[in-house]
Amino acid sequence: MQRKAINKRSLLSLACAAMLLNACSSNEVQNSAELGHTVPAQGRNVILFLGDGMGISTITAARIFAGQQQGLPGESYELSFEKFPHVALSKTYNTDQQVPDSAGTMSAIMTGTKTRAGVISIQPEPGRGACADSRQQEAMTLLELAEMTGMNTGVISTARLTHATPAATYAHAAERGWEDDSGLSGAARIEGCADIARQLIEFPYGDGPEIAMGGGRRAFIPVGQIDPEYDDKVGRRQDGRNLVNEWLETRDDSHYAWNQETFEAAFASDEGAILGLFEPSHMQFEHDRVATGSGEPSLEAMTRAAIQRLNDLDEPYFLMVEGGRIDHAHHGGNAYRALSETVAMADAVAAAVELTNDQETLIVVTADHSHVFTIAGYPQRGNPILGLAHGHRNDEPADEPMHAQDGHPYTTVGYMNGPGYREQRGPITQEEALDPDFRQPSHIPLESETHGGEDVAIFAQGPGSHEIHGVMEQNEIFFALMKSQPKLFKRWQKINKKHGWPVDPDVLD
Repeated sequence: MQRKAINKRSLLSLACAAMLLNACSSNEVQNSAELGHTVPAQGRNVILFLGDGMGISTITAARIFAGQQQGLPGESYELSFEKFPHVALSKTYNTDQQVPDSAGTMSAIMTGTKTRAGVISIQPEPGRGACADSRQQEAMTLLELAEMTGMNTGVISTARLTHATPAATYAHAAERGWEDDSGLSGAARIEGCADIARQLIEFPYGDGPEIAMGGGRRAFIPVGQIDPEYDDKVGRRQDGRNLVNEWLETRDDSHYAWNQETFEAAFASDEGAILGLFEPSHMQFEHDRVATGSGEPSLEAMTRAAIQRLNDLDEPYFLMVEGGRIDHAHHGGNAYRALSETVAMADAVAAAVELTNDQETLIVVTADHSHVFTIAGYPQRGNPILGLAHGHRNDEPADEPMHAQDGHPYTTVGYMNGPGYREQRGPITQEEALDPDFRQPSHIPLESETHGGEDVAIFAQGPGSHEIHGVMEQNEIFFALMKSQPKLFKRWQKINKKHGWPVDPDVLD
């Protein structure tokens, strides 16, 4: 694999992109005692796992769910990342919203500055959808810095590769909906903003990510081109460009995978960048992937293959892995799939732990935001987490479920709002509650369940993991990741020194 060569943007664009710390207001970055050490740990690799919507209640329920699936006591079970030695909380608000969205939150993690909801890795000043203003306010991402320093990089998601979380690692956009050029506003077209899929292919630093895998084929192929798997699905690009072909043409010995067979063939090769697009839109939920044999790799398989490939290369690497469909299941009010997606991500984390050395690889697991998902009702120990709540009667487990004041039984888990609302609540059977397609009851009727605003957890192990502690602003995660890799940290310092900005994150207040 060739070492990275640094390509140049305009000086103004680079200056704005490097303004990582000036954009952080005093109440969004903590003082030096809270930020930790100035000198970075001597790490080599950085892996970030992002469970989209994986709030603390989701982790708790997924822990119980995973244990019970194995016939073990779920309450005392541990997911892989719960064994990490360093744990903290992250404040998730956007600069304009108490309850955030994924674009603003992942941008904070990737750039070191909090920003608006709905925008991708730009500073908070431009309004959402303001193309011209955003082009002067790009915030350089950790993945871009990694490419500039010669690190290899990878992006993996079970969502569309152009969706908010993966996009925030490599793209800059004033509107998260600009996934392909059909989504660009008229003003954005006139003002020259590039869609997110195009930005991945035209990545300006080094030779771009070595590995990029997820869903979202439709954003990369032109209108009228039939999808390779679904005859009734066609591309969305209106500019006539086939970005998959462009990826293959501009990267030596590169590979394209769109199903399990081509995925295996791509990684059977010893070299070359890999683009994997396994669905026109999001990848299958893990439950459905297993049930239908859909012919696409699991998150664990993608993670395992990516780390093995990156380990074989000569350079250090940065890898971001998103369990993107935790969020989508919650939005649908479907706890079964949300929990099974969380377990699938924990399996991917376990694979990363197995394949790396904790003396040289920092692994951080966190979420961008929570959901209004609850666990309640005084169920007895060992009660099926998705089932009806059974309590105790005279200190003995009750055979019958507990009943609410309306005389009907209720489930242990539910939602504050969402599509599971029932105007006239009727009885729920245990069989219904345990069905994978069941929508848990919600208090407020909404077509789509919403995010939650409470803090989320951060788990870390490896060099620099001591930077994860206390209650952190979400953008501080960026500094913890960056400072674990000396070359990355020095590049960041060099950019800031060039423009007269602080080179020590500990001095900010």
